[in-house]
Amino acid sequence: MARMHSRDRGKSGSKHPLEPRKATWLSYSAKEIEMVIAKLAKEDKGPSEIGLILRDQYGVPATQALLKKRISKVLADKKLTPELPEDLTALIKKAAIIEKHLEHNRQDQATKRGLQLTRSKIARLSKYYKKKGSVAESWKYDTEKSQLLV
Repeated sequence: MARMHSRDRGKSGSKHPLEPRKATWLSYSAKEIEMVIAKLAKEDKGPSEIGLILRDQYGVPATQALLKKRISKVLADKKLTPELPEDLTALIKKAAIIEKHLEHNRQDQATKRGLQLTRSKIARLSKYYKKKGSVAESWKYDTEKSQLLV
């Protein structure tokens, strides 16, 4: 499959094991890991950030093997999911940073193009999440509100 805006082909990468298995050295139980996930979510950490913290500080290589569900599913069960999905929030923050840059550098044509591409990604992703039901149908991307996220 080609990349979104450059028509380049994908890069090869490492492959995950076919069946995730519980690590034999792990001393935490499933309930303890869920409690840690809930604690980190209350500290405004996103699912990917929680996964990194669990890997680096707690030595949990794969929560899906231990809990039989993903971190985002654990957050949904505990009603701790953020208002907007993590990838959409990251794109909105990126667009806000680009807009701030363009206020001072109005002639930067490459950045203007980057802003167009980022806004189109936001539109496409928000359309997907509206269909999926993760975002309210009435939600709309607003540049002034995005400045508050940065």
